[in-house]
Amino acid sequence: MSRNRRLWNLSTILLATAVLTLLVVPGVKGASNFKTLHSLTGGTYAGVTLDSAGNLYGTTVGGGAYGQGTVFELTPNSNGRWTEYVLHDFAGGKDGAAPYAGPIFDAAGNLYGTTRYGGASGSGTVFQLTPDSNSHWSERVLHQFTGGKDGGEPWSGVILDSSGNLYGTTSGGGNSSDCAYSSCGVVFELTPSANGGWQEKVLHSFTGKDGGSPLASLVFDGRGNLYGTTEWDSVYLGGTVFELNHGSNGEWTEHVLHRFSRGSDGAHPVAGLILGAASHLYGTTEFGGELGACGGGGCGVVFELTHTSNGRWTEHVLYKFTGGKDGAAPLASLTFDPAGNLYSTASEGGAYSQGTVFELTRDRGGKWTQHLLHEFTLGTGAGAPNSGLILDSARELYGTTLVGGSYGKGTVFELTH
Repeated sequence: MSRNRRLWNLSTILLATAVLTLLVVPGVKGASNFKTLHSLTGGTYAGVTLDSAGNLYGTTVGGGAYGQGTVFELTPNSNGRWTEYVLHDFAGGKDGAAPYAGPIFDAAGNLYGTTRYGGASGSGTVFQLTPDSNSHWSERVLHQFTGGKDGGEPWSGVILDSSGNLYGTTSGGGNSSDCAYSSCGVVFELTPSANGGWQEKVLHSFTGKDGGSPLASLVFDGRGNLYGTTEWDSVYLGGTVFELNHGSNGEWTEHVLHRFSRGSDGAHPVAGLILGAASHLYGTTEFGGELGACGGGGCGVVFELTHTSNGRWTEHVLYKFTGGKDGAAPLASLTFDPAGNLYSTASEGGAYSQGTVFELTRDRGGKWTQHLLHEFTLGTGAGAPNSGLILDSARELYGTTLVGGSYGKGTVFELTH
């Protein structure tokens, strides 16, 4: 899932993570300085992206000139305030509507993203934003989903490979109707063609048994395999973690790495995965864990998947939310710092029931401990964070909330230590 900085070589990232986890680098533990950088007028489910100059980029699902959502940039000023620039107002027609995921950069400074709705069939789009010499941005629609076999209604953003191809998921569409939301969704690839167009290829159509309704972005490993989550499946109904292997013949094969039982192992992963040292996978689930809490279905977990000697994967629950001050219902992906600590948000819980920001640290014995960094309140303090966090070089955290702020439509915030 890639709401990260501009494109870097993935093998370099994995190597750096493996080396830096051996270093003793302090985390953000004990952070208490919360600052609202900007109050949003359109609401957002997405996090923000950071460029090399320290500017933040994100999306809103509503607001803007046409009420159909925006792509925006936040630029820091010398007085410590931030100024918003709207890079694109979605009109709700073929250009798209309601971007649920944040944008990503390519190496040339172009932005790519998705809209859940809009397009010729109303089933969403993939778009590109390109800046000119005057810093004006132009939108180009790369693909309009039909809601049929090509997929429809993408909740997640896209990721790039080293050749400039785009990969993503759609929550609906595909070949099967045996899923929670009538259709099961797909994994797709968009490839630029010689004539300047883009060609979509469906890499996998979910059937329900192998997962359904993927809501999150994908992540590559160093060998070019893709990993992701589905919010649902027709076996245990709790969702899956899956892998897509890229064969020498160019075809992709899906493998279910873990089925969530809706028990102590978690249930319904909404967020995507991140890779750590040794290509371990880390993620969150919205429910499951401590059964009996949060209405009986559990308050969610943080999990790790590791390889076994026979080529299978084993899940380890790193933390179970209680629904109290520690938070509940994590909807966001995780973020590593250079020391191997994990950061994210919980959309509910905390002292004011408006969600939390947390850190997980691991001791020498491998046990993970949660540290509460912030508890959200309503009003201008904001609340209900649905998205993950990004960490800058100064170990400052940035994220968004769904509600609160001056307009009640959420905020962009910063946590410093």
